Amino acid sequence: QVQLVESGGGSVQPGGSLRLSCVASGDTFSTYTMGWFRQAPGKDRDFVTAITGTGGSTYYAHFVKGRFTVSRDNAKNTVYLQMNRLNPEDTAVYYCAGRTGGTIATMYREDEYDYWGQGTQVTVSS
Repeated sequence: QVQLVESGGGSVQPGGSLRLSCVASGDTFSTYTMGWFRQAPGKDRDFVTAITGTGGSTYYAHFVKGRFTVSRDNAKNTVYLQMNRLNPEDTAVYYCAGRTGGTIATMYREDEYDYWGQGTQVTVSS
């Protein structure tokens, strides 16, 4: 069973930046596509971004494109989410997730992911 642990959340003012990290257990991390999702209060969980196992391909939701960057370090079993130019609408609990299969077409679907972290809160407020 793979365990995912997120960190790096917190409170930031509009226009600020945060970097989230997600560390995975086990020795097959490089075979997983890793995704980030977020859930704002009272809303469904939304896809944010995903990165393939080698890091060669990345995918973003339209509302974060140009502001957020996903990356990974397979030697450290870690995936990162660099978030810049944050705004209050980015306030949510952010989750990392991992999957071992699937296609590009289903990258955004949370039911395609096998493993989930516990989430980390990001609050953007002045």
